[in-house]
Order: sequence, then structure tokens, then C-alpha cells
Amino acid sequence: MKAYILISTRTGEATAVVRQAKRLEGVIEAHITFGPYDVVAVVEAVDTKAVGHIVHNEVQPIPGIVDTLTCLAVD
Repeated sequence: MKAYILISTRTGEATAVVRQAKRLEGVIEAHITFGPYDVVAVVEAVDTKAVGHIVHNEVQPIPGIVDTLTCLAVD
């Protein structure tokens, strides 16, 4: 299962958030973006429970993250 995590960061924190996210198991990509979100991370996991674990326990605690929105891929 793949999911896209759209991340809002505090001003000036996007680079550090991307660097930290890329180190996490299950995160296969992370990029700074332009638009309403500052960073997008791509996660691969075995099921929705595992995606939730990665988002809640690994991604959201990264310093500098203000908010996340997780979008599950369905294809």
C-alpha cells in the first residue's frame, strides 16, 4: 500500500523535515513542494494500519511539522 503525506512545516523547517523523513523506514521519497503544503512524503507499507503507525509514530513527531494530511493511493 502506498500513501502520500502532505506536510505543513514551520517557516524555514522544510529542508530539515525532508532530511529527517527520508531516514524513516517506510518513507520511500520526500520532497519540498510549492503550494499549500511544504513537503510531500511517499510511504509504502503492508496495510493501512502500518501506514497509520508510520504517520502517527514516525512522521508527525518530526520537529518542525505543524500538520499532516495522509492520502492513500488506490491504484
